[in-house]
Amino acid sequence: MRKEDCLFCKIVAGEIPSAKVYEDDRVLAFEDVNPQMPVHTLIVPKNHYDNIGDGIPDDEMGYLFNTVKKIAELKGIAESGYRVIVNTNDDAQQSVHHIHVHVLGGAPMNSGDPSAK
Repeated sequence: MRKEDCLFCKIVAGEIPSAKVYEDDRVLAFEDVNPQMPVHTLIVPKNHYDNIGDGIPDDEMGYLFNTVKKIAELKGIAESGYRVIVNTNDDAQQSVHHIHVHVLGGAPMNSGDPSAK
């Protein structure tokens, strides 16, 4: 299942190059072009779904999220810690409307509290 005008569908199809981290028959993981941390990898299912509320079958959603650990291990952040983010729709700053999981790490993260160090 593919959406013709979708950037990530084009990356999955190999029409647009990416810095591939991992690929199997169900998902593709690649480096974010605008990284927010030393490690910032995106995981996308090969089937197109606009966002997390798009009726994704349980087995496909589970597979997508089970790939997170594999990516954390490949990127060397499994032990030190990492953050997993899924943005949904425009107000949440989902810039590409193809569900994708951000895996971020490689440095300590600020808690958002200005007094935190």
